[in-house]
Amino acid sequence: MDEYTATTARGRSGTALVRGAELDGLVAAVTARRAPEPGTGPVDALLTVVGGFGAGKTTLVEAVVTRFAADGGRVLRADSSQSETHLPFSGLHQLLHPVRERIAALPPRQRGALHAAFAVAEPSEAPDPMLIGTAVLTMFSDVAAECPLLVVVDDAQWADRASLDALFFAARRLADEPVTLLVATADPALHGLAAREPTLTLAPLGRGAAERLLDLQPRVPAGLTRASVLDQAEGNPLALVELARAAGDHDSTSRTVYGPLPVTERLERIYADRLAALPAETRRAVVRLATVDTEDPPHTVLSWLPDVGDPVWAPAEEAGLVRRSGGRPRCAHPLSRLAIHHTAPAEERRAAHLELAELFRDRDPDRHAWHLAAATSGLSATVSAHLEAGADRARRRSGHAAAAHMLERAADLHPDRGESTRLLAAATGEAVLTGRLDSVERLAARTRAGTDDPTAAALAALQVGRLMTLTSSHNAAFGQLMGPAAALTDTDPAAALEALAAAAVVRFYSGDAAQLREIERLLPLVSAPDGHPLGGRETLLAGWAGAVARPEAADARFALRLPALVAAAREEPQTLILLAAAAWLLDETELAARTYDAAFASGTSRGPLPDGLGGVAALAWLEQGWWDRAQTACAELEAVASSAGLAHATACAAATEALLRAQRGDVAGARTRARYALSLVDPRESRSVLVLAHRALGTAAAVEGDHESAHQHHRVLFDDRGNPTHYHLSHPALPGLAAAAARAGRREEATRIVDGVERSLAAAGAPAARRAALVRLSRAVLAPAGEAEGHFTAALRNPALARRPFEHAQALLAYGEWLRRRRRISEARAPLVDAEAVFRRLSARPWVARAQSELRAAGARIGTTEPGAFAGLTPQQQQIVRLAALGLTNREVAEKLYLSPRTVGSHLYRAFPKLGITARSQLRHVIDAVTADGDAGRDTDARGGGA
Repeated sequence: MDEYTATTARGRSGTALVRGAELDGLVAAVTARRAPEPGTGPVDALLTVVGGFGAGKTTLVEAVVTRFAADGGRVLRADSSQSETHLPFSGLHQLLHPVRERIAALPPRQRGALHAAFAVAEPSEAPDPMLIGTAVLTMFSDVAAECPLLVVVDDAQWADRASLDALFFAARRLADEPVTLLVATADPALHGLAAREPTLTLAPLGRGAAERLLDLQPRVPAGLTRASVLDQAEGNPLALVELARAAGDHDSTSRTVYGPLPVTERLERIYADRLAALPAETRRAVVRLATVDTEDPPHTVLSWLPDVGDPVWAPAEEAGLVRRSGGRPRCAHPLSRLAIHHTAPAEERRAAHLELAELFRDRDPDRHAWHLAAATSGLSATVSAHLEAGADRARRRSGHAAAAHMLERAADLHPDRGESTRLLAAATGEAVLTGRLDSVERLAARTRAGTDDPTAAALAALQVGRLMTLTSSHNAAFGQLMGPAAALTDTDPAAALEALAAAAVVRFYSGDAAQLREIERLLPLVSAPDGHPLGGRETLLAGWAGAVARPEAADARFALRLPALVAAAREEPQTLILLAAAAWLLDETELAARTYDAAFASGTSRGPLPDGLGGVAALAWLEQGWWDRAQTACAELEAVASSAGLAHATACAAATEALLRAQRGDVAGARTRARYALSLVDPRESRSVLVLAHRALGTAAAVEGDHESAHQHHRVLFDDRGNPTHYHLSHPALPGLAAAAARAGRREEATRIVDGVERSLAAAGAPAARRAALVRLSRAVLAPAGEAEGHFTAALRNPALARRPFEHAQALLAYGEWLRRRRRISEARAPLVDAEAVFRRLSARPWVARAQSELRAAGARIGTTEPGAFAGLTPQQQQIVRLAALGLTNREVAEKLYLSPRTVGSHLYRAFPKLGITARSQLRHVIDAVTADGDAGRDTDARGGGA
């Protein structure tokens, strides 16, 4: 064993030795995923190790991998490299390469999505990122069916964004799988990890541990040299090893000390000095190796390097720059690779890139383009065109981050200023789809700085504003959008309408009346510009922006055309999302829910972030009674938004989920989610989140019988004159406010508010019908006993109320209670039975219990068979049971719900005993009983039993 090999081995084993506690903790976390203790609940599938360069991350990961494999587990590993950061799905390709034969066994849509991501097949359209994630999840599940699986991503700060998205998507769904995703990164704010605490953070070694590591080196420094190494290394294990080695190579410690530089810069200096001291032939070979910069190069690239046994590597190996393992030469450490690449003579570096570009010409056009660009020191329209073509390929594979980077580099290389501006604008548009506001702002600033064209500058500002709509800075976002809208009115009315449509989204989220006035001032100027006939999308956007900003004033013709527009747009998911949002705001909830469903079922996406109020889908499904679907949508939106750092989108998802939890009776969960949502926003800039959160808190208080608190929360939703805090989201809570006020002795106050809402009905436009029903229900609760029944019956005759199952069932329950308390027992049973059936179907447990209590008090016989067995399942289990009852296989259910087949099977296994069944064929009977109004015999008992 040569000295370098000994030094490396001792350094690595020494690091593991002095970090023994961290290693034991990490092994224990992985072991917990393999064999969780009974009753301990789910164990996080995603483990993260965070530490700076040289902190020992890779050493610990390798030790964990060794133990895991020795215990019979399977390991899939990807070692990320800087040169592949902007190659979409390169990390995922490396990770799945050892099990690539399993791709053929995936369901067709998943197989096609993964083939498109890996550029194995030319996609007809960009694959849905969620479908790619589901394919990865299915592959992990299949591998783990044979033995526990550990998935490792090392140096994840350099992993491409598309791969991380797919892996983190899968990790969120691995609760029932013996699969662990272990991520080691130098970046604690890595995409997808910013909102969570690392499993392990590697702090600098303490003095004692650093001393022990030095004592393990081949040449142990002593005296002043030892003290200097300890001071300079600052507890970094790699620095301790390399500085000790460097000190041993020289007579004076001054040769190892480079002044007050950060540790990584000192190490780079050391590596750079060693590179400069190599023989010319060895240096060229080492520069070639660093230029390859990948852990899994193709055979043709390996053949381009000197053979692993070639003596040319010996000086580099002795210098600690290269190690030979696995039948090929490798850079000793990511820092040594970086130092080599950054400090190598420019001509040698360019020559290596040109040779690699030629090798990849017919094999990998993306790498061909990147190496050409790296070798180009001046401007080149040809190389720029290669990069733009690569960006187009990345875009078609949903690799938006990679596409943005390629387009930016293409802009840098293009000699024509106008073309450079065009490419930067395109890069900005792609960056919007990644959710990275900092990247979008930087690219937009570059676009504005590089052009004299006011239209191009305005369009760049528009892209920033589009993404800012999902942040909590709504005043800033609105200004960012209205500036381009005004600037583009005359020159580009289509783009101006895009800006106004995005501004209308901000108006919805903020609920700010001043923003409405600004939109309504500018919208007529853009909707009918002189000399600029509008196309179909522009006409749609003009009507859409008006409907979103003020549904009450929406053109009646636009509302009537919605079903036809939806039918015409069935192949255009982005247009369907726009139409669904408009339908929901105009209180066409069923049309909205079906249209959202069609949009998201299409399997295509322009990125994972909600655009055109796509995040409102959960509210539409909630009102329509599709609560399982709403729950899933909230989870997906929050996962994507939190990973991108988009606070308002995260808050919207949390507040909507809080309302759903409250309606299901999960009081503690509702409060936690509502308070979390409120913590993310300024309520003065985000009335939508404010109102949803207080609706949830008010409902939760009402469930517990705390009517004073319920009233306080509901009062946040209206001022004293009945003006809503949010123009659309406040009104559904009006009956809840009235009920809480009646029980808290505040009838007069509530009556004034209801009076104000009723006065506004004449100008309410399309939403007037539903609001009228809500006013009637509120009057019924607040009115004297002799007047209440007329209000109840008027509300229940209103078809707008009947289209919303939970609202309708609440009205039936209130009316049934009112009738029973007036001893009209036989009349009370019918509305109570109908209400109880809906509540059972929705798993609204507090209302089920309340309705059943009223039925018993009305003399109805509740059957001995537990009607809440299905309601007792978790929302996800209910969703799985419904799909399995239709005859779908576990794999088909998994694909629809973005789960793994094993998770589906696990949920069914746990659901069968709860449902009292033993065979899959019995699921159909369970669902038939749930979806029916109720068991016929039971309904006969309830409706026709004696008084």
